[in-house]
Amino acid sequence: MSAIPQGISRDEWLQALPRALVVSFLKTDMEFQQQGETSGTTATFVIIDGWTVTVASVGDSRCILDTQGGAVSLLTVDHRLEENVEERERVTASGGEVGRLNVFGGNEVGPLRCWPGGLCLSRSIGDTDVGEYIVPIPHVKQVKLSNAGGRLIIASDGIWDALSSDMAAKSCRGVSAELAAKLVVKEALRSRGLKDDTTCLVVDIIPSDYPLSPMTTTLRKKHNMLSSLLFGKKSQNTTNKGTNKLSAIGVVEELFEEGSAMLTERLGKDVPSNMNSGIFRCAVCLADQPSSDGLSANTDHIITPVSKPWEGPFLCTNCQKKKDAMEGKRS
Repeated sequence: MSAIPQGISRDEWLQALPRALVVSFLKTDMEFQQQGETSGTTATFVIIDGWTVTVASVGDSRCILDTQGGAVSLLTVDHRLEENVEERERVTASGGEVGRLNVFGGNEVGPLRCWPGGLCLSRSIGDTDVGEYIVPIPHVKQVKLSNAGGRLIIASDGIWDALSSDMAAKSCRGVSAELAAKLVVKEALRSRGLKDDTTCLVVDIIPSDYPLSPMTTTLRKKHNMLSSLLFGKKSQNTTNKGTNKLSAIGVVEELFEEGSAMLTERLGKDVPSNMNSGIFRCAVCLADQPSSDGLSANTDHIITPVSKPWEGPFLCTNCQKKKDAMEGKRS
């Protein structure tokens, strides 16, 4: 929230979210380092504002969207070295080594991993023991749903190791969100067993005139009816007002998507509002410092009054070092 400008409109707030999420993921990763944490985590972060859904993710936890017409959309990108060629090339270009685990006799087994450390992911938060080319910069996608709504399924890799996105969506259609999450986990365990973290969260984004109150049986029945309309078979009663309203297949509009691991590209080239005062705010840690103490994200030179014109966001020295490390530019 601190990375989003104050006093802006709702549309401007939504447009500012992708950049703010990049900043927040990076700040969280830096806090892991400051606390001495070496083991990290994947992260899938979802913000729902009306019909607009914004998802930021690193690693192989995943968020999918299931709409009324049965179309399943992937709102995240899996950062697994085994499947993601672009990420393998980025890691090796930054100084990491990618290969399989060597066992006795020289045989290679298992998925592709990054060495040192042996992590099979190319992006995460807090895995400082495997080198900073395992970056915390998230893939961000923002979509707008139709007023028919949709269902989000957010789950850890234990689910997706066992189920495809389509299988997960189909396994829980026609039931409430709470029961749906249990059914997805049950299906994953039935298919593969408990071999990794197997956690699922289901969120229904539904029209406001179909509220769900746990204290009211009538409203619960309405919710279950709506769930079947959105995610199961259509009701045969075409005279029902809710059926008519939600009969059209939900259309999803893509508003934004960016997955680059280059911090400069993700921060943009905004000029800070207080640059004339000689005080600059770091685009990542948001600390105010004299311009002589900092660097442009687009250059390796200290900014001075006689240097070339401002290019892109300002980074303090510590955040610039973090950026350089992630791009394999250690001094």
